[in-house]
Amino acid sequence: MSKRVINIGEAAESYLQGRTLDTSEQAEVRRFERWLGRDRSLSGLKPVDIEQYSGRFSASDPDGSRKIEAVKKFLSFLKDQGWSQTNLGLHLRIKRGRLKASGVTRAVRPEFAVLTRQGYDDVTKELAELRAERPQVLEEIRRAAADKDFRENAPLHAAREQLGHIDGRIQELAAMLKSASIIGEAGASGDRVGVGDTVQLIEVVSGRTWEYTIVGPKEANPAQGRVSHVSPIGKAVLGKAQGDEAEVDTPGGGRVYRICGIKKC
Repeated sequence: MSKRVINIGEAAESYLQGRTLDTSEQAEVRRFERWLGRDRSLSGLKPVDIEQYSGRFSASDPDGSRKIEAVKKFLSFLKDQGWSQTNLGLHLRIKRGRLKASGVTRAVRPEFAVLTRQGYDDVTKELAELRAERPQVLEEIRRAAADKDFRENAPLHAAREQLGHIDGRIQELAAMLKSASIIGEAGASGDRVGVGDTVQLIEVVSGRTWEYTIVGPKEANPAQGRVSHVSPIGKAVLGKAQGDEAEVDTPGGGRVYRICGIKKC
């Protein structure tokens, strides 16, 4: 009898139900689950997926290490259960930028976001949901604070952590929308590939087919077939028409793809 394949959603449910975690840890595991996709098979989870997820964390985020640790524990659980051949948590780390030696602290400039219209709408929706959730968390803090014994008041500490996460995410999303440039709204000219389009490719040598949606860097998720327009694949296919060939540089050498279909955004 063949062994049943476990998906991300099932693994997350098993992990969360089998242990007592604070609200922030649960939220981070759920966020990781949504990012990968609940129905995705664990057998297809690769180190590159984990490295891509690492890009969500910034060295300037005071909660970054805690968030990383929450996901690492989940990935370690997958290894312990035999659902993952290796401990993928080893590929999860905060990417730190180089710091110049200086006695002056410079203000961090908000990152310029390049989004498709769908990405912009998704960010707007998430921001609205977080703003709607914030009063509920404040009420949880108020109720928990009614217990004067703060030393062992786990609900109070959990609610405060959750509020900190919500406020940080609201600030991040609001800044993203403020600086966002929406690309691909009008589509590429004629029948050529533009940002927001979905392109169907066939590898000339192997005959294998692929489908990618070209998006801005903030929306990129290779595990879900969404690649940035500045990635090797994105740069290779932008501006090309159906039937054109595109050469993509990869760690294993150059690969040639033929564009066999374009779905306009």
